Amino acid sequence: MHLTRTFAIAASVAIVSAACSSPSDTASETTVASQAPSTTVALVEAPATTVALVGAPPSGYPGYRVQPTACGADQPEPVVEMQFDAPGDAGIEGATVVILETSCGPLEIELDPSVAPESVNSFVFLAESGYFDGSVSHRIIPGFMMQAGDPTATGLGGPGYAIADEFPPESAYDRGVVAMANAGPGTTGSQFFIMFADGPLPPNYTIFGKITNGLETLDLIEQLPLGRSATSADPTPSTPLESLYIESVTVTR
Repeated sequence: MHLTRTFAIAASVAIVSAACSSPSDTASETTVASQAPSTTVALVEAPATTVALVGAPPSGYPGYRVQPTACGADQPEPVVEMQFDAPGDAGIEGATVVILETSCGPLEIELDPSVAPESVNSFVFLAESGYFDGSVSHRIIPGFMMQAGDPTATGLGGPGYAIADEFPPESAYDRGVVAMANAGPGTTGSQFFIMFADGPLPPNYTIFGKITNGLETLDLIEQLPLGRSATSADPTPSTPLESLYIESVTVTR
């Protein structure tokens, strides 16, 4: 199913409100970035009652664990939910490449710290901490974008801190662009989105990378079956009915 350009424009506003960090994800009193932040780790597992959710569009991570895995892939180990006071110093000094291994194949992304140093540092810090491993994409809008980076898969999860906004000077949300989702100024956390096609978004989302290899994987993701969860604010189905996992993230400096 492909959305019309008109819907893509209307849906752009929903990136702000439908699937971003909650108020509890704002930054705590600052800690020095080069210090190792404190961490609380808890394994996210489906409760015993999850079996009753089979067949219904999921509204959180447990629901994604009981539905088929996208593209016929094996289901990875469950995500480990982590909380930090602040991102550590990832030691980024130049262009950095990350490979997201997803259920439908790899996405190679070049990160540019020269335009978004805080976002690149945070993303790499979280990736190397294993924060994204086993998480899912909780929102897919064909013709527009896919969203991920929330271990709870509710659209409200985050790493426990917020980072500085690094908005681009003008709109440049082209196919393959990777940008941070937010719930308004000062709320950027761990959730990010990848553009399926060029989109007329306002420059209110930090662009920190672009896919350099793996657009065929992006096309497979765009074709996944969708439903509408009970908590979705999107006007059309955007909840994946096959779980698209981020199996792992490899960082190459």
